Amino acid sequence: MSVKPNGTKGTSGNKGKTALDNAPGAVWFRAEKASRPRPQLSHERIVATAVELLDRDGVQKLSMRRLAERLGAHATSLYWHVATKDDVLDLALDAVFAELDLPEKHSASWQEDTEAFMTSLRSALLRHPWAAALANSRPLMGPNALRSSEFAYTALTTGGFEGVHLSSAAATITHYVIGSASSEAVWQQRSDEAATRSAVDAHIRAHVDEYPTLAGHFPLLEEDDWDSHFHRGMRLLLAGLTSPDAHA
Repeated sequence: MSVKPNGTKGTSGNKGKTALDNAPGAVWFRAEKASRPRPQLSHERIVATAVELLDRDGVQKLSMRRLAERLGAHATSLYWHVATKDDVLDLALDAVFAELDLPEKHSASWQEDTEAFMTSLRSALLRHPWAAALANSRPLMGPNALRSSEFAYTALTTGGFEGVHLSSAAATITHYVIGSASSEAVWQQRSDEAATRSAVDAHIRAHVDEYPTLAGHFPLLEEDDWDSHFHRGMRLLLAGLTSPDAHA
């Protein structure tokens, strides 16, 4: 799927620029600039290389200079295609959304389609540990993100959601996936995850008088894992959305 934006601007001059031009998500709203000869550096290669660097080093270590070096190009050549680091991040994030494996046609069950959207989104985000936190902090307006949103909204519309209830339901399922994937990505990168979880469990149990409910129900490591935790929460969430109160 294409992740090419509507258009980009160069970095020279400020004439006609607005605050939106350099904001996260701006790459999707800039007008296409006049066509000029461009260096032989493809848009697709820039995005693929950016994703590769982000997977390896994370958002903080990505820079236009490092990206240009990885591409074997001069930074000025890179600016023919992308105006800012935010542009690169938006394009890379939309490339992650291109990985969603959604059914070509909707099923008769809106719950089944919604579950397909949620599990596919989670899988794509977890393949790229930086993506979930980034998705929570910028507008998801790329073509691939919009196509996945269209699928989710259509499923929920089939389930009877409309108006503000549709928007709330869509936000609920999306935020659940992004939030859980973000937490999992952070914990999975820790080499001391099991030891930390054990320490938290021991601490709560040692203070049972202060936290009696937590001490009695805190999940044991051998009884829970990230996959089962996610799917259990997803089933509870969908059960709540199935309730008539969700449309009231």
